[in-house]
Amino acid sequence: MAEIFHKELENLKTNVLKMGELSTGMLCEAVESLKDLDVPKAEGVQARKIELAAQNIKLEEEALRLIALYQPMAVDMRTIACVLKMITALNRIGRYGKDIAKVAQEIAPGPHIKKIVSLPHMNSLVCSMIHDALEAFQTCNIDKLKNFNERDNDVDALRYSIFRECLSYMIENPQNITMCTHYILVARYLERCGDHACDMAEEIIYMVSGNRVQIK
Repeated sequence: MAEIFHKELENLKTNVLKMGELSTGMLCEAVESLKDLDVPKAEGVQARKIELAAQNIKLEEEALRLIALYQPMAVDMRTIACVLKMITALNRIGRYGKDIAKVAQEIAPGPHIKKIVSLPHMNSLVCSMIHDALEAFQTCNIDKLKNFNERDNDVDALRYSIFRECLSYMIENPQNITMCTHYILVARYLERCGDHACDMAEEIIYMVSGNRVQIK
């Protein structure tokens, strides 16, 4: 019985990683579509929201089924609790990707202001945090999560930097208001995705070590 349970638990973890690939891909491709004003790519991101929602429901049902059937304890129970928190975070990250793709559709054909400010760089920082959280979940090696406070602070600082820069462009030329408002909104979305990466990191550290930590 224990062998079957652990096999199913490993399968559940594998499926969480697949959902992580989907949601992170949606976020990264959405920012690419925004950067390039690529409407077909943005539409592709939007279309994947159905798959994302289906995975979220399926994984939640799988996790609850394992609890009901096997009544796990200790690290196994922490792993399933981590899964439930992670799929919520990953679902929200993917949905923010969908929202950014919608922005790309709305502002096309552009043109952009100042090469879309620092949004691609901010997205790179956020996606690296999500990637490291998923890797830690897979390997149970939490070393890459130890500096998440600093990395989250960098993301927050970049959001406020983008806000100030956009504000200066809006004051300089009122025609920039609409575009810069979109940039500020996207920066907020990315900042929230960074927060979700921190939430996942907290749960993964607890899963591995049994110790609660607070990031950010």
